[in-house]
Amino acid sequence: MFYKHTGRLIISVAIIFIFLSGCKTKINQAELSGDRPIRVGFMICNSKQETEARFRPLTEYLSQKLGRKFVPVTIDTVDFEQAVKKGEVDFTHTNSLIYIILNKNYGVEVIGADKKGKFGYKSKGAIMVRKDSPIKTIADLKGKRMVFGPMLAPTGYLSQYDLMLKSGFDPETGLAFYTIPQGSFKHDKVIYSLLYGQFDAAAVPMLDFEQMVADGRVDPADFRTIAEAEPIPYCTFGATEKMDDALVKRVKDAILALTPNDTVEIDGERVKVLKAAMLDGIADVKDSEYDTVRDMAKKCNMPPYQKF
Repeated sequence: MFYKHTGRLIISVAIIFIFLSGCKTKINQAELSGDRPIRVGFMICNSKQETEARFRPLTEYLSQKLGRKFVPVTIDTVDFEQAVKKGEVDFTHTNSLIYIILNKNYGVEVIGADKKGKFGYKSKGAIMVRKDSPIKTIADLKGKRMVFGPMLAPTGYLSQYDLMLKSGFDPETGLAFYTIPQGSFKHDKVIYSLLYGQFDAAAVPMLDFEQMVADGRVDPADFRTIAEAEPIPYCTFGATEKMDDALVKRVKDAILALTPNDTVEIDGERVKVLKAAMLDGIADVKDSEYDTVRDMAKKCNMPPYQKF
């Protein structure tokens, strides 16, 4: 009798353990078909308000296409890893550096990448100076002041840091001073602070620069590029490890099928999904295409490969 009850106890404990280990268990479509919405975590780009406005139509589009509720969740860049770790999101939309961190540490898999601008689903970073600057090369930055974008920005920090290391220039000892702007719209602040002479050079993400030029906010003739990095994947959609493969495929198919003519109704107004998101489309990409970003992160001692 003792062994009989012991056997039942072991089975019960095993079942409880499997249940509590939900982070390792796929969540199937049936479990998500009730009141629980599917949460798409969007990395805040310029501000929480702008990010919500950009991607609310996209989640509404997914809700209509898949017949279940999708909701946007805006998350600060530095908080994204914890949000995935705690299971607070089901799908992700982040820059490519955050993606490789989530992929390595939590098994997030790429399902698409933003297409925007002349490089499609890729963008690149550059080191810029003002047109009248005496600085011609990276070596000329010695003893100068420089402004970077956020440290986890692939084309606003990582690309430029990597460019300097490749040329034999150590930013930590070669520059007299460097900093990162605080608050929202950091990339815009980087470009403006260079334009108005607060710094000698700036780490400029070309996609943001091109957008500012298109909007008439800056004149490209006022700037000069002294170094450019190679194009790397831009912002990326990912699926967390717990999601059911069939659902992931449906979401992937839906976002890849988006066209400029697809619309949804938001607050009584018919809006174009891609236009609201400021995108040209979503590209089908492979994880191997992020190896360049991985190599940069390793050389620059950046997450997820940093060595203290």
